[in-house]
Amino acid sequence: MSDFSQILFPVDLSPSSPKVVPYVRRMADKFGARVHLLFVARDLSHFGGINVPFTTINNLEEALAKGAEVGLEKFRDKHFADVPTKIAVLCGDIPEQILDYAKNESVDLIIMGTHGRKGIEKVLLGSVAERVVKGSLVPVMVVNPHRTVKSGVLPL
Repeated sequence: MSDFSQILFPVDLSPSSPKVVPYVRRMADKFGARVHLLFVARDLSHFGGINVPFTTINNLEEALAKGAEVGLEKFRDKHFADVPTKIAVLCGDIPEQILDYAKNESVDLIIMGTHGRKGIEKVLLGSVAERVVKGSLVPVMVVNPHRTVKSGVLPL
């Protein structure tokens, strides 16, 4: 096993995201790695087919991207101020964008949370984590943010 120097942490900026932070920090500290914080906004162009003007969709996508960048900066400042980081905001199919980013940025480990959706919700929405695990060329560590260590201290 080689060291991990570039860790990708896809963040959705939900209340679950901070619960994955201790795992990312632990690996970044252990390997002296740079952490890539990535937010992927869903592609909204398919809404153009329901009589929504594309200019409205484009304006919304731009606003989402700007808001996500500000949100990622705040997230970085709060949780990774002392860790080398890179921030990126992309738009498109979330698993595809995560996998493309990992390849293009020579990421060697992906750490991400899962929402643990089940049943019809999983069928309708799919599983981002599952698609990333299946498509990744590098190791993927998946953390269930609803079952993390309560004390914040990870076992050795």
